[in-house]
Amino acid sequence: MIVVGLTGGIGSGKTTVAKEFAKLGVPIYIADNEAKALMRRSKVIKRKLIALFGEEVYVDGQLNKPFIANIIFNDKSYLQKMNAIVHPRVGKHFQKWALKQEAPYVIKEVAILFENGGDKACDYVITVTAPIKIRVERLLKRDDTSKEKIEAIMKNQWTDEEKIKHSHFVIENTNLEETLNQVLQIHKKLLIKQ
Repeated sequence: MIVVGLTGGIGSGKTTVAKEFAKLGVPIYIADNEAKALMRRSKVIKRKLIALFGEEVYVDGQLNKPFIANIIFNDKSYLQKMNAIVHPRVGKHFQKWALKQEAPYVIKEVAILFENGGDKACDYVITVTAPIKIRVERLLKRDDTSKEKIEAIMKNQWTDEEKIKHSHFVIENTNLEETLNQVLQIHKKLLIKQ
C-alpha cells in the first residue's frame, strides 16, 4: 500500500484537492478530523488533555476549542505538548485504517505533515500551495476568524518554499480547472508507481 501525504498551509485548498482525489476512487484520511474525533472519544487523550490544560478543556463532553486556541495563541509550547499527546494516537489509527483499504494508494491529509515528521511515514508527498493573500481571503470568508489569528497559525507552519523542497509533487491551487488537471496528472503518475 502506497501512502501519499497531502499537505499545505492553512487556506491552501487541501480539502478541495482531497475531494478531487476521492472522486478518482482514492481513499482519503483527513488527519485533523480524526484527531478531533479521537480528542472527543479517547479516554486516554481526554485525561492527558485535562492534565495539560485543566478541566475547562472540555465543556459538556465537547472540546472547548476557543479555550485551547487562546492558550496556544499565547504560548506555542502548549501546541507541541498537545500534538505530542494526540498525533501518536492518530498515527496508530491511520495505520489500522490504511490496512482496511483496497486501492493502489491512499492519501493522508495532514496540515502539519512536515512539522510533525509525518512525511517520513509517507512514500510520496503532495504539497498544495496558493499565494498568502489568496489563502487569507479564503479563510476570512470560510471561518469566523481574524487576520491576526490566521497569521499566527501560518507562523506555526512551514512556508510553502520549505514544503516544496521536501515534496514529490506540488499543486498550485489558484485556478480550479488547473488544479483538477494537476490532480489527474499526479493520480496517473501514482498509479504507474504502484
